[in-house]
Amino acid sequence: MVAVFLVATLGVLALVTQAGVLLAQRAYPAKGRMVEVAGGVLHIVDIGPRNAPGPPIVMLHGASSTLEVMRQPVGQRLAEDHRVILIDRPGHGWSTRHHLDDSTPESQGRMIHEALARLGVDRAVFVVHSWAGALGARMALDYPRAVAGLVMLAPVAYPWPGGVGRFNRLVAMPVIGPLLAYTITLPLGYFLTEPGARGVFLPQPMPDGFVQDTATPLLLRPRQFIANALDLVTLKAAVAAQAPRYSQIKTPVTIIAGDESDRTVSTRIHSRPLAAAVPDARLIVLPGVGHMVQNVAPDLVVTEVEAMMRMTLRTASEPD
Repeated sequence: MVAVFLVATLGVLALVTQAGVLLAQRAYPAKGRMVEVAGGVLHIVDIGPRNAPGPPIVMLHGASSTLEVMRQPVGQRLAEDHRVILIDRPGHGWSTRHHLDDSTPESQGRMIHEALARLGVDRAVFVVHSWAGALGARMALDYPRAVAGLVMLAPVAYPWPGGVGRFNRLVAMPVIGPLLAYTITLPLGYFLTEPGARGVFLPQPMPDGFVQDTATPLLLRPRQFIANALDLVTLKAAVAAQAPRYSQIKTPVTIIAGDESDRTVSTRIHSRPLAAAVPDARLIVLPGVGHMVQNVAPDLVVTEVEAMMRMTLRTASEPD
């Protein structure tokens, strides 16, 4: 009798999940173009003047989010004067990845590099946040000619003590992960998404409407939730493998992070050592600022990206 009740409950939750997926996708439709690459299809929003001087600005979001996190407030402002390319990372938002275990900065960097080549972009300034800090660093290592400059916002770069949360580890497991993702994750997530987002902003308040404005509910779709969990679970080993190579990064790097008020990604563990390891790196630490640097200090971020753009223009005009 208990088994019958359990199966029936899971069946109802699965139906609720599928209905929730349809509602979320209707509420937050794709707004860009789809670019097919080896291993997936990437959703790309290309804004700003195409004929602007200098390389485009490519913006990459962190975990548990979509490209909309990078659009407002910084991306849209930069697009007033520059071509800005916003990308849903593979498996996130409206981007897909054929193999969910393509979860590392290396594999996602390969797909993004291919997508940019298909757009005719061979060189760009990258603006990366949080999880994508490891991705930006990896792309600077693997595709140095493609990365003209790198602006990193509260980046992940090194292994850290502890893990990434028990539920993420469960969802990343075979069998039990899909069972959870296709039944309880979406119904439960509707109650937990907003408190979770508020926690990432601390000690600053979360802007009103942030969850809806950034299409965050798309994360609750089963396949994206599994992809996100795999990204988190495999990240520690990935940064441990690439961190010894950071001294080989030749591109100019600007790192902007909060101080120890950032309880999501420790500046002491990540940003400070990264700034010391990269030869041409500059670190800006913001007192009392948490993890969402681009929302708390958008003027500063825009100023630093503009400075990086000017630097790339000067470098490009110098004789070989």
